[in-house]
Amino acid sequence: MDLDALRHANFKLLDDAVSDWNLLVGHLEDLKKEAEDGLHQAANKADWAGYNAQVSKEFIGKTSGEFSDAHTQAKSIHSILSDTRDELKQHHKDLTAAIDRGEKKRLTIIGYEGGFTVTTNVPPEGRAQGDKDNQSDITALRDEIQAILDKATQSDDSAKKVLVALADQAKYGFSDADYKDRDSAAAAVKEAEDLAKIAAKKPEDLTTADFDKINAGLSKYKDDPLFAERFATALGPKKTLEFWEGINDPVIHAKVGRERLDQFDDLQRNLGMTLAAATQSDSAAMAVWKTKMINLGDQTIGPNVSGPMGFQVMSNLMRTGDYDDQFLRSYGDKLMATERKLTGNGDHANLAWTRMGMDPQLNRIGDDSGTDPLTGYLKGLSNSPDAATDFFNQEYVSKDDSPFLRDSDDENDYKGKVALSNFQYLFEERDWPQETDSHNDELNTGRNNLALALEAATTGHPAGELPTIDTPAHTAAQAGLMRELVNSISDDPGRLKDHDYMSDSMGQIGSEYLPDIHRAMADGPEVKGEKSGWNLLYPNAGVDAKLDHSAVTRFLVTASQNPEAYSALSVGEKSYTASLMDYHLNPDLPESHRYPHDAQETITSLSRKSGEFSGLLAQGRQEAVLGSANEKDGDFDYAVSQKKNIISGIVGTGVGVGTSFIASPAVGAGVGGIAGTVTGVVLEGFFKDDSGAYRSEAGHDVGVRWETIKDTTTNINYSAAHEAAKAHHANYTDKIDTWVSEGTATGFSDANTDIHAMAKDMDTEIPD
Repeated sequence: MDLDALRHANFKLLDDAVSDWNLLVGHLEDLKKEAEDGLHQAANKADWAGYNAQVSKEFIGKTSGEFSDAHTQAKSIHSILSDTRDELKQHHKDLTAAIDRGEKKRLTIIGYEGGFTVTTNVPPEGRAQGDKDNQSDITALRDEIQAILDKATQSDDSAKKVLVALADQAKYGFSDADYKDRDSAAAAVKEAEDLAKIAAKKPEDLTTADFDKINAGLSKYKDDPLFAERFATALGPKKTLEFWEGINDPVIHAKVGRERLDQFDDLQRNLGMTLAAATQSDSAAMAVWKTKMINLGDQTIGPNVSGPMGFQVMSNLMRTGDYDDQFLRSYGDKLMATERKLTGNGDHANLAWTRMGMDPQLNRIGDDSGTDPLTGYLKGLSNSPDAATDFFNQEYVSKDDSPFLRDSDDENDYKGKVALSNFQYLFEERDWPQETDSHNDELNTGRNNLALALEAATTGHPAGELPTIDTPAHTAAQAGLMRELVNSISDDPGRLKDHDYMSDSMGQIGSEYLPDIHRAMADGPEVKGEKSGWNLLYPNAGVDAKLDHSAVTRFLVTASQNPEAYSALSVGEKSYTASLMDYHLNPDLPESHRYPHDAQETITSLSRKSGEFSGLLAQGRQEAVLGSANEKDGDFDYAVSQKKNIISGIVGTGVGVGTSFIASPAVGAGVGGIAGTVTGVVLEGFFKDDSGAYRSEAGHDVGVRWETIKDTTTNINYSAAHEAAKAHHANYTDKIDTWVSEGTATGFSDANTDIHAMAKDMDTEIPD
């Protein structure tokens, strides 16, 4: 900063800017509250259906979030401007004071572009001698002024740097980067630049101290948007890959590996989350970073010409964090193109990504080596639902290029080439590279991550989480993928049974498509131009997956042979039926939403489909316990009991336990907490009565086991109907037990028929 610029500074414009931003923060705070209370909450209580449920509700939620982000960004800008203004005023004050002290000593300061001089304030002919006599005072004043100007320059430059970085975070809309002052934002940017310089060293030059500093810095700042963007862009994509590849090379980093091996997993998590946060930035530098990173995917990384590809390195850093959707889409397109090239369009994938003896172990989170890039990439997709949905629906190989033969519709050509989507290839055809752990047990991380990615792709929320009131209704792409998944497992149950570790995700997926599943089981006709009775009985805000009844049967029996899948489906079904009873028995339900039958038919119909659903789950459970899987009843009881620990937060959201059922606002989208509600009372009874039922009564007799679960289901359905009728002051409570018993018994009979129909294709013990 020039001396005269600070000496003659007029702070009015800066004062006005600080005042204006302060005023704007106040206005945005009011708008934020209005958007949340008047827009977002109202949208969550509205009766959405069809296209509005898929698009409008989500759009309103995002719009409301933009007001919050705008408020956050305005606060950060105000804090940065205010801090900078106050500092510059202080520097101006210090400069003025220094100049005044100099004048008292007959010293004058002369500023010019790019610098200043301090000299004695005497006529020109005596100035040389005067400067010589006052050299110590001149030097001291010069140094003092230079220090003031340096501080002012730092204040000005750091403010400019962080304000530009903040503005660059979001090309459209606003950033959620939140900083309480200028110094914290500037410190984040400086730390990013310092750490990037260390990480950019030649891998062999990195020390244990360097490792510690990088790991500590990434751990502290991994969620900081400005830090993440500056670290990634300063380091660059190639250096990022070389850093992670090099630090895992035991030849180059034997010492660091010995001394810090137990912290490599932390570094991988921290680095992955930092890069994920960076990809969310809209800065021009980050756009270049993303493009270059994708282009490096099929290139060798590191000094060894046979070293890992960029995809193999980067995919392992995708296991943590929420990466930008478009980056994941483009990355996935190039990755699958590379997969096709290296595997003969998928004919021999296990040979393409096999780890050689001296290859570095690129994954430190879990046991797999990280050699197969799809393993880490799929884990990244599990955190990014929209990108996952798009990825699985993309074509992997065309019919002309396909090496895969399947049954043909042509009666003269029983087998023919078929085009495959990414889903079909990965779930049905890929020959996954095999790895074992230190105990020589087979690892299945890749397929397990595939299941997690499918969970995100079909449900619309990250895998491992539960739906909330803000989870959008299912789209056509999600519902279509769900149909493909169910049909695939139905066509070949071994695709799931032979990989049982995938079943927990399949169970969660099924629990979030209960309306679609029940519609399929109802076998009702589709009425064009109006809603059919079964559509009204099982309302669905999203796109119906249009599942096939027999496919659903096979899917439920197969998935429920796993305790975690069984618990998700069983608890979800109990909650769903209770919610439906409460919904349909409410006399205030609008006529347009009402199932066109009386209470008896409504309760009987709901009990029947609940009975059929539960019967199919019972079949899957007893196959697991009595068949070759040799599961224990106690494992199923324990898995069900664990659901009690997580459902209290979501019962009452209007979504149900892991389902996409959304109640009409006429009966209240939010039915309250678990205690004191129909659903809450029913589930509490279910958790209390279900535990140990098989072990104490059923034993190994198939018929007894069947009757035991039927009795339990009847009791739960009765509780649901009775509590709903009581809550709505119905006058038919004395008849409910008969209606429920008839409906549930018929449903179990339907399930028995379903099981007999599929018995010839599935190894199953049929109840009497």
